[in-house]
Amino acid sequence: MSASPFQPNFRTLDLNLLRVFDEVMAERSLTRAARNLSLTQPAVSNALRRLREALGDELVRRGGAGVEPTPRALALWPSVREALLSLQASLAPSVFEPASANSTFVLAMADATAATLIPGLVQTVENEAPGVSLRVLPLTTRDPRRLLDEAAADLAVGYFPAVLADLTAREQTGEAVAFAHQRLYGGEYVCVMRRDHPLASGPLTLGRYCAARHLLVSFSGRPWGFIDEALASLGRQRRVVLTVNQFFTAGRVVANSNLLTVLPRHFVRETGMAGELVLRELPFEAPAVHVEALWHRRLQHSSGHQWLRQALVRAGAAAF
Repeated sequence: MSASPFQPNFRTLDLNLLRVFDEVMAERSLTRAARNLSLTQPAVSNALRRLREALGDELVRRGGAGVEPTPRALALWPSVREALLSLQASLAPSVFEPASANSTFVLAMADATAATLIPGLVQTVENEAPGVSLRVLPLTTRDPRRLLDEAAADLAVGYFPAVLADLTAREQTGEAVAFAHQRLYGGEYVCVMRRDHPLASGPLTLGRYCAARHLLVSFSGRPWGFIDEALASLGRQRRVVLTVNQFFTAGRVVANSNLLTVLPRHFVRETGMAGELVLRELPFEAPAVHVEALWHRRLQHSSGHQWLRQALVRAGAAAF
């Protein structure tokens, strides 16, 4: 039986077309994809045409300054990218030698996490792997699985309670999960304000806390967070008048205003502003904070990735 246009015969499919497709999806530009693949733009266009014919889908359309993928392309891309990365890992040298490696590792984390881990990680790199480079991306979500699935980062480091709960639930039902994680360190969040704030002394009751004006640190830009969820469970709410996406920015703002914020206790000493700030216990129960490294399982057995994970564990232990 011959394959229909919508069910291509895999045995006759030119797998080079998938490399072109992956690069176009990553760059959203035929010009940049051609440059990265050392091909001409007509060659990239021709490869996409052949893949369109094989799959029976347009795959990408021109839009703005580049191209926009179709829903079929968006659904197909994660599987194609994972397969190509797995093949690349299989063909690459199996042993990572830190002293001679020249790899680049990409990590996604918030500024508070970076301030805690990166100094120790850099020291390990300098001592053990001087040819290795690190690139730290800002973490803009509490669920970085898409970032990892698309191989935009090798590791995400942060507080991911909803992600870990979802992975645990899936594992308990026998479902295969695509991500692994490891705890690096624990901490707690505290209420932070300027040293001469009206609430810096005297009882910090739940009523006084909720009546104050608040600054929220939100990686995604959402105007609420886990503190608001904890208050909602008590039938209370706070007034958030400013939302920022960095802990350091939050510390600087509250040091010079009447706003309250919530920061990881250990981060305050990293800001250089500890003398300007007062830390007070929250007047309600808040969840414990566990900072986790999260990665895609396709990298589980990569010796370079294993070295990176071990270096992060050591950096976390050295920070406390």
